[in-house]
Amino acid sequence: MTRRDFLWSGAAAMALAAGAAAMLRMGGSQDALAAETFEVTKTDAEWHAILSDAAYNVLRKEGTEYPGTSPLLNEHRKGVFACAGCDLPLYSSETKFDSGTGWPSFWQEIPNAVGKTVDRSLGMTRTEVHCRRCGGHLGHVFDDGPPPTGLRHCINGVALSFKPAAA
Repeated sequence: MTRRDFLWSGAAAMALAAGAAAMLRMGGSQDALAAETFEVTKTDAEWHAILSDAAYNVLRKEGTEYPGTSPLLNEHRKGVFACAGCDLPLYSSETKFDSGTGWPSFWQEIPNAVGKTVDRSLGMTRTEVHCRRCGGHLGHVFDDGPPPTGLRHCINGVALSFKPAAA
């Protein structure tokens, strides 16, 4: 192999890797969300002003928090978990369970609270969950939860606020 052949094969490998990375990003849930309209809309600057940096990253940029870091992971009082972006009630404490994953987990959402889209990012197909009212990214739903639904809504705690039930 000549030096020229070696350089061309390296350039071809880099081009293939870049193409594969772009394909992994294609078809993410952000594409589907862009086509939806939501009751609560704000400019990027307005979202930045009302959300913490961590909540902004998750709700508006589809980021994720590190597992085990959310104070809501150990929230066991009766109440409602609402969207940190628009305050829509999303999950009842009655459906929260310890999944052992490091994120707050629920086996069912409050009716008409979340929307779902197909997320094909990271080279896999998942079901992404977002707030029905503002479109904020919450997390993903998996088929390994407890009865009665068999679902595990794996939700970023920074995407939620907790409202304790009246005593």
